[in-house]
Amino acid sequence: MDFLENGTVLSPKGFRGASTAAGIRYKDREDMALLVSDQPAAVAGTFTSNRVKAAPVLWDREIVNTTGSAQAVVVNAGIANACTGKEGYDLCAKTADAVEKALQIPFEMTLVASTGVIGMLPPADRLEAGVRAMAESLSGAEEAGHKAARAIMTTDTKPKEAAVSFEIGGKTVTLGGMCKGVGMIHPDMCTMLCFLTTDLAISRELLQEALSEDVKETYNMISVDGDTSTNDTCLLLANGEAKNPEITEKNEDYQRFVEALHKINTCFARKMAGDGEGATALLEVEVQGAKTHEDAKTLARSVVSSSLVKAMIYGHDPNWGRILCALGYAGVEFDPYKVELIYKSKAGEVLVVRNGVDAGYSEELAVKILSEPEVTVVCRLSEGEESATAWGCDLTYDYVKINADYRS
Repeated sequence: MDFLENGTVLSPKGFRGASTAAGIRYKDREDMALLVSDQPAAVAGTFTSNRVKAAPVLWDREIVNTTGSAQAVVVNAGIANACTGKEGYDLCAKTADAVEKALQIPFEMTLVASTGVIGMLPPADRLEAGVRAMAESLSGAEEAGHKAARAIMTTDTKPKEAAVSFEIGGKTVTLGGMCKGVGMIHPDMCTMLCFLTTDLAISRELLQEALSEDVKETYNMISVDGDTSTNDTCLLLANGEAKNPEITEKNEDYQRFVEALHKINTCFARKMAGDGEGATALLEVEVQGAKTHEDAKTLARSVVSSSLVKAMIYGHDPNWGRILCALGYAGVEFDPYKVELIYKSKAGEVLVVRNGVDAGYSEELAVKILSEPEVTVVCRLSEGEESATAWGCDLTYDYVKINADYRS
C-alpha cells in the first residue's frame, strides 16, 4: 500500500474541489476551499475536547451525530468563528444556505470549518461570495486539490496532503486527504483541521469507529506547544463510488481500510508536528517495553511535550537528563534503573543511557545525530511488552515571534 504520487483530497472517485481568495482576512492569497462529493457520503468526525468550541465544531458535530451524511465541506482560513455566540452559529447556517443555492445540495448536508483568530466573525458577504465563486470552478483535477490544501493554511509553511490506494473486494479504493495545523497543537482528539475523503462503500457506524480509534494513535500523539484548539475538526467522507461490496462488519476488508487510514493519519501527524510553528526539526519519541499501552502513550507524550526537551532538540544538545525527567513526572510507575535511551537520525544512532545512568557515549556523535531535521528518541523501559510513538518538534525563538504578533 503505497502513497500516490501527487495524491490529494480529490484523488478518490466522485470528489471535486475548488478554492478562492475571498478576502476573509488575508489580502494576497486564497483563503477558502470547497469540497464536494458527487453523491451523498457517509460522514464520520472527531472534534476538540476543549470546553470552548467554535461554532463550526458545534454545527458539524450535530450533522455527524444525527444524520451521519454529508455532501459538501466549506473551509475558511484566517478567522476561526470561535467565541462568537449565536451569530457565529447562524453564520454556519448562512454558509450552508449559500451552498444549497449554488449547488442544490441540501442545507443539512454541508459541513463547515474555520481556522484563524479566535473571537472574530468572518464577514458573511465574503463567505457567501466565496461559495458562489467556488461553485462555478469545481474540478476533480490534481491542481484543484493542491490549491485547496494551500487555501486552508494559516501559519503552516507548506500544504499537507496525501492519498493511498488499495484493493477491497476486487475494486481499487482510494483514500485521500488534506490537513492544516502547526500551532495550538496538543490534542485530546486532534488539534487541527483535517479532511479525509474515500470512495469506499462502508457503513457509517464502522466509518466512525475506524476514525475514532485511529485518532487515538495518531493525532492524539502529537504536540507542538501544549495548547488544545477550540476548532479541532477531523472529518471523513465515504461516498461508495469505488463500488466495492459495502463493509458492514469487521472483516478483512475492514482491517485493510483501517490499515490505510492509519497510514495516512500517521503521515499527517508527522507532517503537522514537523511543521510546528518556528520548528527546525521533527521530534519522534518511541517508548518501548512499557507495562501497558496506555503507560507507553502517556510516557511518550510527556517527553514530546516537554519544553526543556524541545529546547534541547533545537540546540542539538544531548542533555538526556531532561528526557529522564519528563518520563519521571508522567505519572507512570517504572524503574529508572532499567531505562535505556537512544538517539537516532539519518546521521546514525547512539546509546546515551544504560540502566538509568550515562552510557559513556560520544558527545560529538550525539550532537551530529541531533542536528538532523528528523530526530528519534527511543526510551526502553524493560517493564513489559507495550510500545507507543509520539511526535513533536523543537522549540525555537521563532515560535514566540510568530505568536507574539499573530493578529497583526
